[in-house]
Amino acid sequence: MSPPFLAAQAVDFAYGAQSVLAGVSLAIERGGWIGIIGPNGAGKSTLLGLLTGCLHPHQGEVLLEGTPLRSLPPAAVAQRLAAVPQAAPLVFGHRVAEVVAMGRHPHQGTLQWRLSPQDADRVVWALDRTGTRRLAQRRYNELSGGEQQLVLIARALAQSTEALLLDEPTAALDLHHQVQIVDVLQRLHRDEGTTIIWVAHDLNLVGRVCSRLALLDAGRIVAEGSPAEILTTERLTAAYRTPVQVEVTASGRRRVDVDLPLEGAPR
Repeated sequence: MSPPFLAAQAVDFAYGAQSVLAGVSLAIERGGWIGIIGPNGAGKSTLLGLLTGCLHPHQGEVLLEGTPLRSLPPAAVAQRLAAVPQAAPLVFGHRVAEVVAMGRHPHQGTLQWRLSPQDADRVVWALDRTGTRRLAQRRYNELSGGEQQLVLIARALAQSTEALLLDEPTAALDLHHQVQIVDVLQRLHRDEGTTIIWVAHDLNLVGRVCSRLALLDAGRIVAEGSPAEILTTERLTAAYRTPVQVEVTASGRRRVDVDLPLEGAPR
């Protein structure tokens, strides 16, 4: 039996004396789409950092098709896994085309300074796939938040990896840009078979697009399964420590709502 594409095996991680993850195990199959959810401080972004190789566990191991991630050269990891952060402020005023071209660095030789024709084609493809070609000559730091997020996804696509690991890619975005980003990811997952690992706070959104969810609470995975199994009133109320109501709509989708203690409706 072949090992999972990416797996965390009993990983522990701490920042100084502060434990963040304890004994976390998670297996991600090739071509899957998993959402990592949980309250603030649960360890979601830290787990994503471990899965990308940006962080190394203090105990346990992260494996890429059975090989410890920490034993692989960073460039080899970056050729297979691409991370999309919540934001990436660039202080040098790079143009969008230059930011997206940064995704080709793991595929270039040590002394290679110019893009090869293959690299350039991939950059154009990534710009076209995300609808950002029209922004190619704009300064990245002059774009809106939604446009910047699309550019970061384009950079990850230019990286030509088998998996995308995203840290709240739709956070703080308007509805138009949320739909745009989800559409890009769904097409990649469907057409390219890209494995997607998505850290998110929007439970309704991940419940619609992810095939599996892992619920983190206080540095441990407390539940893992389909959205129908994880998005329940009991599980979410316990994890988020607030009254949560989960309604199953006529179409079978789960809608998560919170009972807000409001004294009156706005006038």
